[in-house]
Amino acid sequence: MKQNLQQIKKAKSGDAEAFALLYSEIYTDLYRFALYALKNRADAEDAVSETVMDAFTSIHKLRRETSFQAWIFQILSTKCKRRFQEKKEMGEALPEELTDSGNLSGIAEHMDLCNCFFKLKDEERLIISMHIFAGYTSQEIAALLHLNANTVRSKESRALKKLSEWLSEQKG
Repeated sequence: MKQNLQQIKKAKSGDAEAFALLYSEIYTDLYRFALYALKNRADAEDAVSETVMDAFTSIHKLRRETSFQAWIFQILSTKCKRRFQEKKEMGEALPEELTDSGNLSGIAEHMDLCNCFFKLKDEERLIISMHIFAGYTSQEIAALLHLNANTVRSKESRALKKLSEWLSEQKG
């Protein structure tokens, strides 16, 4: 997201339209992140909705305008972590809008990947989601999750190795 510093400054001063514009630019990334992390459409929508409400009411606390995207994703990742703790057993089929409807073999491969992804532990899914969908570095993820950056990298590496092994087994 190319951050519009002027819009962020307006939003910080209480301009609801400026905040709405910022939100519209980042909504898809927020939703995708939450959906892959939580693996449930309703939970993802709720997490994003709560995130936006919290962000809107506390945007005046944002210290640096250039950190808007990282700040709102931090709020969302906290919401997702809380939902992990509230619901250990979640699961719903991946929504249609995330599948490749033009290619049946592509859909099957995509669903295999998604099913394997959802077999990962909550923290592993969160780390991979934060890296792939939100674009965080391992140092940023470490700061958000209160972990060491090396721990984040090794957890991500192990999770990706698991995914690769599970996918290989399915192709058999």
